[in-house]
Amino acid sequence: MIVVRFLVRCQPGKADEVMAVLRDVVRPSRALDGVVSFDIGRDVTDPDVFIATEVFEDRAALDRQESLPEVARALEIFEGSLAAEPEETIFHVYSTEPVEG
Repeated sequence: MIVVRFLVRCQPGKADEVMAVLRDVVRPSRALDGVVSFDIGRDVTDPDVFIATEVFEDRAALDRQESLPEVARALEIFEGSLAAEPEETIFHVYSTEPVEG
């Protein structure tokens, strides 16, 4: 299993534009075979920051998601809208279990 943490920091005044293209990425990503979960949220302490947490069964699923046209469109918008390079961390997870409370 692969978990991706993807963070983007927007230039002031660009967060709404970035949020719109990120919103367009969510539904088609979630519909792909091999996508366990795909969520994007806004940082509660900085409204110019968005963080995606993406979980894939394998690298092939991640590659399928990255090849979506909606992802390409988001990357185009990022070029003129981000204050810094995106931060991306890939975690390789070898076991999981539900939290019992």
